[in-house]
Amino acid sequence: MKVCIVSSCGGHLTEVRSFRVAYQEYEHIYVLDDKAILPEDMHSRTHFISHSERDWRFAVNVWEAFRILWRERPDVILSTGAGVVVSFAIVSRLFFRTRIIFIETLTRVGRPSLTGRIMYRLAHDFFYQWESLRSYFPKGTYGGLVL
Repeated sequence: MKVCIVSSCGGHLTEVRSFRVAYQEYEHIYVLDDKAILPEDMHSRTHFISHSERDWRFAVNVWEAFRILWRERPDVILSTGAGVVVSFAIVSRLFFRTRIIFIETLTRVGRPSLTGRIMYRLAHDFFYQWESLRSYFPKGTYGGLVL
């Protein structure tokens, strides 16, 4: 199995790497939307794409997502956000049979993120970490804190 971890830099990357024990035994790659100082284990397995903030570069992200998914052919896309994962989810749903797992970031305690609201409709498996989000994601799965 091959896992594609899609993340923005900073907190989302820290969060998704905090549970890498769940995917480290599988072949995996990372996709980041900005340059960052990477730990040694990420050097040879990281793709960088354009940083988009709900602007015209989203179209560029869609093309970049298609190229990466075509080349890498992952079985699973995993993300805690941010918006960069939306382009991968859309491309995956349209052209590939990649399972999409989204975990709403732990920083969203009372209200969901915009990415979470979008990914709730696109992800095959949707998890949230705070019981207070149950009313926003009735078909999602409450998993508790993953850190």
